[in-house]
Amino acid sequence: MSRYGVALAFPIWLMLVCQSGCCLVDSITAASGFSHVHDYINKSSWDQDYCERKRKVSHFGGWRLSTEKFTATLPIDHIQENYIREVRDVIFSFVYPAPFKSRVLLVAVSKEVLEDILDLDMSISDSEDFIQLVTGAKIALGSLPLAHRYGGHQFGSWAGQLGDGRAHLIGVYTNRFGDSWELQLKGSGRTPYSRNGDGRAVLHSSVREFLGSEAMHYLGIPTSRAASLVVSDDEVWRDRFYNGNVKKERGAIVLRVAKSWFRIGSLEILAHSGELDLLRMLLDHIIDEHFPSIDMNDSNRYLAFFSRVVSETAGLIALWMSVGFAHGVCNTDNFSLLAITIDYGPFGFMDSYDPDFVPNTSDDERRYKIGNQANVGLFNLNKLLQALDPLLAPRQKQLASQILGEYPEQYYKRFTELFKAKLGLLGDNENDNYLIAFLLKLMEDTKADFTMTFRELSEISEDQLKSISIPKEFWALQDVAKHKLFSSWVVLYLLRLKRNPGDSDSKRNKRMTSINPRYVLRNWMAESAAQKAERNDFSEVHLLQQVLQHPFQRQAMAERAGYAQRPPAWAKDIKVSCSS
Repeated sequence: MSRYGVALAFPIWLMLVCQSGCCLVDSITAASGFSHVHDYINKSSWDQDYCERKRKVSHFGGWRLSTEKFTATLPIDHIQENYIREVRDVIFSFVYPAPFKSRVLLVAVSKEVLEDILDLDMSISDSEDFIQLVTGAKIALGSLPLAHRYGGHQFGSWAGQLGDGRAHLIGVYTNRFGDSWELQLKGSGRTPYSRNGDGRAVLHSSVREFLGSEAMHYLGIPTSRAASLVVSDDEVWRDRFYNGNVKKERGAIVLRVAKSWFRIGSLEILAHSGELDLLRMLLDHIIDEHFPSIDMNDSNRYLAFFSRVVSETAGLIALWMSVGFAHGVCNTDNFSLLAITIDYGPFGFMDSYDPDFVPNTSDDERRYKIGNQANVGLFNLNKLLQALDPLLAPRQKQLASQILGEYPEQYYKRFTELFKAKLGLLGDNENDNYLIAFLLKLMEDTKADFTMTFRELSEISEDQLKSISIPKEFWALQDVAKHKLFSSWVVLYLLRLKRNPGDSDSKRNKRMTSINPRYVLRNWMAESAAQKAERNDFSEVHLLQQVLQHPFQRQAMAERAGYAQRPPAWAKDIKVSCSS
């Protein structure tokens, strides 16, 4: 059949598939010999068809990754030897992952990522081909593994060239919905950007990253996703707390996916190196790929881009604050240009409310404490503006400064909206900000639990609050109630609730329980799961994975595990650092 005949035949095949069952796609592909049928269907504009949208692949025969959108448009390092060096005039280096030498165990898989993002049936995770893909032992046909060159400001100072020192971009997948996702292995070996590192990640930190990114997704926070986690018996040596106590740990790899891994440092390195043509090329690539509403022919496109990044970063950090999340290492190389949460290291969800909470024990100056994240966001956006500066005309520079000046108001507005919703407040009232600040001060003074205070306010009735008789099961509210001013706050709160138009106690409860989680990934929970995983007991990883998929719903298995109870005494002794 001619190429034209094949093209004309495709719609008939699709009709047959939809009439007879989605699984026929694979059999048609095999029988016809046209291995690109899947690719055609994958790119089809007919994704509204129910059958097509439900199709998932149970083998890799028709599944493709590609890095062409990078290799065809952006310069790649011409040196293909993998050794640590300063790299110039490129965006990526071509480098293969280093497979593990020992046995590999599959710790966990995200069913949603596999099936809804990567079009892979969950059953494929049992195959050897899957293990080879997620460990870097085999690169998918049509793709070239890449390591990204970037720089960044770390703890306030320019750190020079950084880059993917232990990560490999193994390809881009465009799924049946037309969405493109970049697949990256973390912990997959050395690259030219490894500096003094060994290119590996250990199981302890990888469990935290896998669970942390998935937990954030189900909380509704923009984030990278984790597809899989594997562990090996390869020895990796770590001085986890930088105290000279080097210990043997096990190598692990997380397959993580994101719409883009470009970050502020991606542009900074080019500006700092004077590679302005390449800076313009990369910036245009990012805008063209990820900001479709911006006209590429508009002379002010860089201003429009900067404005979007500023507003979306303000919104992201406000969302972090609304769930008590501290990133831990808010360097410019860890801040996404798409305003998604990336690079989960020594992060933490706050237990007791404390604006000075620092999850990273190696942050001696407490630069990245939770209460400073909005200010750090402003610092990072200023560094982005400095990177853009060489590409802007004088008038555009003035306008860009004005855009940056709007960040504090944008952040504060979003923060207020989120916390009003957490308190169940409808409409506007001039005293709402005071009501929020008043409660947070009471929580700070009494060291009340952040997550459960808001959750219990969602569950308790107005009558119970009126009586100031807090039932025993509301343990976090009981802590706040010890404050001498708690009754004064309750009076103000109840008066404000009465001003909610068309509201009722049951409506308020329903509304608040849908946005105030009952379960978050507390450090002690992640630590317990990681310690068990080190003994090849992955049960708690799986349990947490299940629980954190439904953080707003009361779950019997989570209650039995104590995930909504007062954190155990040993929780305060947990230490997490950049090396963990």
